[in-house]
Amino acid sequence: MSEVAEKSEQHNYETSSTYSSPNEVVLRADQTKGPQHPNRWAEIRACIREPLAEFLGTMILIIFGCGGNCQAVLSTNTASFLSLNFGWAVGLGLGVWVSGGISGGHLNPAVTLALASVRDFPWKKVPSYCIAQLLGALCGAGIVYANYHSAISVYEGGSNIRTVAGTGHLFATYAADYMTSVGCFFSEFLGAAMLIIAILAATDKKNIAPPTGLVPFVIFLAFLGIGITLGMDTGYAINPARDLGPRILTAMVGYGKEVFDFRHQYWLWCPILGSIFGMQCGALAYDLLIYTGSDSIVNKS
Repeated sequence: MSEVAEKSEQHNYETSSTYSSPNEVVLRADQTKGPQHPNRWAEIRACIREPLAEFLGTMILIIFGCGGNCQAVLSTNTASFLSLNFGWAVGLGLGVWVSGGISGGHLNPAVTLALASVRDFPWKKVPSYCIAQLLGALCGAGIVYANYHSAISVYEGGSNIRTVAGTGHLFATYAADYMTSVGCFFSEFLGAAMLIIAILAATDKKNIAPPTGLVPFVIFLAFLGIGITLGMDTGYAINPARDLGPRILTAMVGYGKEVFDFRHQYWLWCPILGSIFGMQCGALAYDLLIYTGSDSIVNKS
């Protein structure tokens, strides 16, 4: 994994690069230089800086992604699937850019779980990361819904009308009618596996790793490619928080229980479990075939 230590003159923190392992994720204050924090908020922030970074990064992902969905479908122009792909890719790239130096920029519970199970990411950090990611996705969806509330009302035919078939799919993902259950699961599994492989390759110092500042751009390209080539069948959630956060938001604002009843709890077995299993297998495949770092379970004695 790539390692970049950045020291802040004000707080003297050392932070990790994007998708770093726990041995490279260090938040440390120099104990030899008196008071470390200028105020109470700075002290609190130092304790929860990584979850806050995951929250903000995931929120940015959803704002750009769901915002792109809304603009493409609710505008008078014909919706372009390519424009939706760009919206999600830009959101992920910017989200990683904002949070990568602080928390590693996971923005995805499936990524966090894959790094914890296959690499040395601390399991004790997994709950706080996943909760922050889910809350960030929920807040991001709420911001987009507030921004497009009037347009959604016009599109649906009234401010009290909210349907999954109408605009609910602009927030959470729903598989195409022609897809079988097995096909849905495999589509999410495959997209998630491709994304984690791209992430691990981009941050592997013994591979052709890009300069650290360009890692978000590489992730942008990877996610754009997945959307262009694999996204049609299920909407390529490949991120439990990206789907569940906006899905909860739609249930809260009047879309009804259908958001959870669709295809017999599709929300659980496809975008959540499909993504998690896909990234577990993708991370294991990369480490079995390529990675030689000592932080992988594959290379431990």
